[in-house]
Amino acid sequence: MKKLLLATSLLGFITTNSFAMEGEGDIFRSSLVVDKLEYQFSDEKATNWDVYGYAGYDINKIYIYSEGEKVKNESANSENQLVYSRAISPFWDAQIGIGYDKNNEAHQTWGIIGLQGLSQYFFETRTTLLLGEDGNMGLKTQAEYDALLTQKLILTPSIQLSAYTKDNEEMGIGSGFSNITIGTRLRYEITREFAPYIGVEWNKNLGNTNDISSLDEVYAVVGMRFWF
Repeated sequence: MKKLLLATSLLGFITTNSFAMEGEGDIFRSSLVVDKLEYQFSDEKATNWDVYGYAGYDINKIYIYSEGEKVKNESANSENQLVYSRAISPFWDAQIGIGYDKNNEAHQTWGIIGLQGLSQYFFETRTTLLLGEDGNMGLKTQAEYDALLTQKLILTPSIQLSAYTKDNEEMGIGSGFSNITIGTRLRYEITREFAPYIGVEWNKNLGNTNDISSLDEVYAVVGMRFWF
C-alpha cells in the first residue's frame, strides 16, 4: 500500500508542476482511440476492447488505458491504467501512474512505471513494470507494426508478453512467464478516423499461469478501430 500511495502522490506532484511549466504557445491536445473493439470467434465468444486516450502538451500528457473482454452472462475482465507521461526523447515517453485489474473473482491494484515509444524499424512498443500491494511484481511488454499495403489497407501484426514474480490464483496469474498473445489484423480505413478489420490471434498461458487456468487457442476476430 505504501508503494501505491507514494506512486499516487508522486504522480500528482509531477503532473501539477510539469503542466505548469509548459511553455506559452504549446498547443493542448486530446484524443480517444478505440484501437480494438471486436468479436472473438472462440469457445468463449467474447467481446474484446483495447482503448487509450490522452490529454496534454507535446512533452507532458496524461494517458488512460483500458483493455479487457466481456463474456456473456459474466462480468468483464479488465486491465486499466492512469499514468503521467513525459517525453524524454523525440520518440520515447517515460510513464508513472496507477493500475487496476479485475476479473470475476478478485481485483488487483498496481503502481506503474513504463516506457512507451517508437523503436527501431517503426515498431510501436510499450513496456510496463507493475508493483503490487502484495509484493508481487509484473512486467508486460507489447509491440505492433503498421504495414501499409495500400493507402487504405493496413496489416498490423502484434505481440504481447507478460511475467510475474508471484502466484495469484484469484487473479489467474502464476509466477514466471505468464501469457503470450500473437496476432495480426487487416483493416481498411474508410476514413482516417474509422476502419473495420478482420484478424486472427493466438493466445496461450504459460508456466504456472497455465496450471492455474489452461489456455491455448487460436481464433478469428472481426471488429473496428476508430478515434476522435
